Amino acid sequence: MVSRPAREVELRLDAERGRVLVEESREIVVVLDERDVVLAASRRARESLEGLREGRPLPRALLEPAGGAGVLEVPYEVGGRRERLVYLGAAGDHSAYEELRSGFTAAVSHELRTPLARLLALLETATLPGEDVAELVERARAEVGQIRELIDDVLFLSELETGRAVVALSSTPVLPVLRELAAELEESAARAGVTLRVEGDEDAALALRPRMLRVVAQNLAENAIRYAGPGATCVLSVARDDGATVLTARDDGVGVSERDLPRLFERFYRADRVRRSRGTGLGLAIVKHVVGAAGGTVDAAGARGSGLTVRCVFPG
Repeated sequence: MVSRPAREVELRLDAERGRVLVEESREIVVVLDERDVVLAASRRARESLEGLREGRPLPRALLEPAGGAGVLEVPYEVGGRRERLVYLGAAGDHSAYEELRSGFTAAVSHELRTPLARLLALLETATLPGEDVAELVERARAEVGQIRELIDDVLFLSELETGRAVVALSSTPVLPVLRELAAELEESAARAGVTLRVEGDEDAALALRPRMLRVVAQNLAENAIRYAGPGATCVLSVARDDGATVLTARDDGVGVSERDLPRLFERFYRADRVRRSRGTGLGLAIVKHVVGAAGGTVDAAGARGSGLTVRCVFPG
């Protein structure tokens, strides 16, 4: 039989879990009593809804679909009191989501069309007399690899956006991951004429799942391998800075124009000079999403002819 003090502890823990679930929800959600008084609200609700105050009635207009909100109510009873969870969709949320989804689908279709067209052309050429079939098949394999890479990146990004865990309960040492990755990418870097180096604080660690840390570092390194240009050196480094941990990819390659810098983290965006690249255009978008999910920030600096530096800053 559970003792009364132990039961009270469990009840307090349950209450705290419930509070955190509501507070950290990505939805606009509030908890109301029978008189529509706000008992609790998610952070997003407090930031999005003007006039929302805990301990005060929820403005009636927010409960009216005609006011531009989609409302879902979940009634329940606790301790003899009737309460309900109310999920509110801010005006324009659904249309904005549909627009985003439509745009993303169109972009994926466009990106797939190019390698598929090249693959079809190669297969048709292979049927002509006198052609080097072995070479054409090898080139076709490369196009299939490009398609597979794009699909893998799209699926991974989709997993991230639907809540795939990024943060780990324990910290992952950074330098061993960077060194292992640099060794694996040495051959592809050599083919591109790019030198990879790793340096930094031996004690630096991040509260990231090892796979997520690897994904970030790999996309940063592969971005340099693809775009820095022959003769460039890319340095992957990690350091502690004013309580934060900073993961940096710095290269001295061809760089990008200042007008391209703000758009480097957009999905499928590639600067004019690299539009024919075999990259998927999703690498830095994935980096930004993982770093953001871990509570960090990412930025890029550089100029045409002066290389590119991408900094991922994680909170301490």
